[in-house]
Amino acid sequence: MQAGVIQGPVPQGIAWRILQGIAVAGLGLAIAMATQANAAEPEQSQPATAEFEQRVKDYILSNPEIVVQAIQLYQAQQQVQKEERVKAIIGQSSAQLLADPEAPVGGNPEGDVTVVEFFDYNCTYCKKVAPVMSALEQQDTELRIVYKEFPILGPVSEYAARAALAADAQGKYLELHNAMMNSSGRLSEALILGYAADLGLDIDRLKTDMQAEAISAQFARNRALARSLGITGTPGFVIGAEIIGGAADQATFENLIARARQNP
Repeated sequence: MQAGVIQGPVPQGIAWRILQGIAVAGLGLAIAMATQANAAEPEQSQPATAEFEQRVKDYILSNPEIVVQAIQLYQAQQQVQKEERVKAIIGQSSAQLLADPEAPVGGNPEGDVTVVEFFDYNCTYCKKVAPVMSALEQQDTELRIVYKEFPILGPVSEYAARAALAADAQGKYLELHNAMMNSSGRLSEALILGYAADLGLDIDRLKTDMQAEAISAQFARNRALARSLGITGTPGFVIGAEIIGGAADQATFENLIARARQNP
């Protein structure tokens, strides 16, 4: 990902205020250039701080492109630092992300790249990205998908997540997951149980298994993990050493998967 670029001239009236708001590195660049511009002047007594700052300000107002350069430098540095922080957090959380024995797995369980998805069955954007995830799974036989139930949109969302995880005990997690994710509109308890019945699940057993403490514990782990990764909404994805918040198109996912494959 590249740092953003500000295009066009910077209005002189706000140039100094913009520069004051950016990193010390950017200001250092401006001061260095201003000092260089005045290096040919005969040596004089040390000017007062206010006078020196005014000289810097005047130089920048005469050369506003320095502000653009400084902001670009600052943004690039911030992006690198952000990427390093994300890599560190993902590395520290790798066991929970990739190897939680309670987390359902789709795609190729032995795949070389894992996509971890945090989702809510009543999330509109999760449903929009569901066909993309299915297409990726079908076309990439080395893709592994870890499903992190993250019900944040109310009691029915939690009911749906509990039903899906309880269905896993009957070997039908993915079937119920797909049925609910591909449904139109908001789910209801009756609709969820209807999908389960259509899939041949034992409903009485399902209802009992939905109350398991292990499911509550899994929700707690997923919430803590999402918080540590800075994921506050759905959907959220972790692919390799990168985090993506929100829905994205198939090409974006393909690029992220390719990068993860190149940098295992």
